[in-house]
Amino acid sequence: MSKPQVVFVLGGPGAGKGTQCSNIVSKFGFVHLSAGDLLRAERSKPDSMYGELIDSHIKNGTIVPVEITCKLIQNAMEASAANRFLIDGFPRNKDNMIGWDTTIGDQVDLLFVLFLECSENVCIERCMKRGAAGSGRADDNLESLKKRIVTFVNDSMPIIEYFKEKNLVKRVEAGKNAEDVWSDIIELFKNI
Repeated sequence: MSKPQVVFVLGGPGAGKGTQCSNIVSKFGFVHLSAGDLLRAERSKPDSMYGELIDSHIKNGTIVPVEITCKLIQNAMEASAANRFLIDGFPRNKDNMIGWDTTIGDQVDLLFVLFLECSENVCIERCMKRGAAGSGRADDNLESLKKRIVTFVNDSMPIIEYFKEKNLVKRVEAGKNAEDVWSDIIELFKNI
């Protein structure tokens, strides 16, 4: 059996990762695994041994320890009958990258990194709008957002640069309207 195919989807908070991943799932048949959603789901389990730790990291805009995130991603991949995955919001820092490489990396075929590049102002505006609409996310507030953006710039951008050096980054300008962003993404996926 061939290795599962993986596309990492990275971008700042509010760059449109969830929206565009939904489109890719519908059109191209990938399974969407959001690191953030997996962490939030684990946090909400009453019997979770990681719940409080995850909650603290989410509220502070910091990154959950890689062992937890990798285990949740690996479990979700194994529970799926699929062979093509979008992993959204991961790897977010060098520690995530090392953790992925040592636990899962050689078991999958990394196709590329989809980088949704978006200005800080647009990201904040989108997340604040999402929070005002009742997203239920504890981190859709200005204080958490500012921390998340700093974390993204300091920790995630070096990962994107690392993948750029390996010629694995496909960049999409994500500050445009969702339909235009989607048109650009279709071009990247249609020959996979």
